[in-house]
Amino acid sequence: MDFITTHKLFTIENQIIAPLFDGASYPFEILPNIGSYILKVGPQLNKEIYTEVCENVWIAKSAKIAPSAYIQGPCIIGENSEVRHCAFIRGNALVGNNCVVGNSTELKNVVLIERVQVPHYNYVGDSVLGTGSHMGAGAITSNVKSDKSLVCVKSGSQKLETGLKKFGAILGDHVEVGCGTVLNPGTVICKNSNIYPLSSVRGVVRENSIYKKAGEVVEKL
Repeated sequence: MDFITTHKLFTIENQIIAPLFDGASYPFEILPNIGSYILKVGPQLNKEIYTEVCENVWIAKSAKIAPSAYIQGPCIIGENSEVRHCAFIRGNALVGNNCVVGNSTELKNVVLIERVQVPHYNYVGDSVLGTGSHMGAGAITSNVKSDKSLVCVKSGSQKLETGLKKFGAILGDHVEVGCGTVLNPGTVICKNSNIYPLSSVRGVVRENSIYKKAGEVVEKL
């Protein structure tokens, strides 16, 4: 499945985030390492740019954090990012620059690479969201299978074992997810693709596609 490799899905220019993906053929391989990586990198951040506001929580001085937001470490919030009213960040969250974590949005064990927007009532867990990706209001990731078995990624007859019990979704660069959508465990949406609102998505959506519903995916013109 070379079409869902890290190199195919993302362009990572953020020098704080990029080393996390070194040696990871597939983005989901970094999910178990997010917390330890933050604990390693956080103390090395430029103190003119970042402040450790509480134990293991580093926030850029240019970021805007609502007083009602709850942020648990380990966590890094990048430059010019915004964390809005009643956002709930549960730890192991690496948020890049110019991102929006919105009203009542919950993050847990995630990487938002750059210019990512999860602005309204989103749940994003055990996931990686690429540069410029956006989740509409109420769109969520489902990160555990109902039978609690290990998550695999499926594309047609191809199947890739991840070895992970918890794995939500991977969004490539510039993916648009419509309002009210559920991204089922192990979903991978490749670059420049759009998902219709109120969709239930599983498996792989190829690059430059429009997902209208299960079995109806068309290529962008």
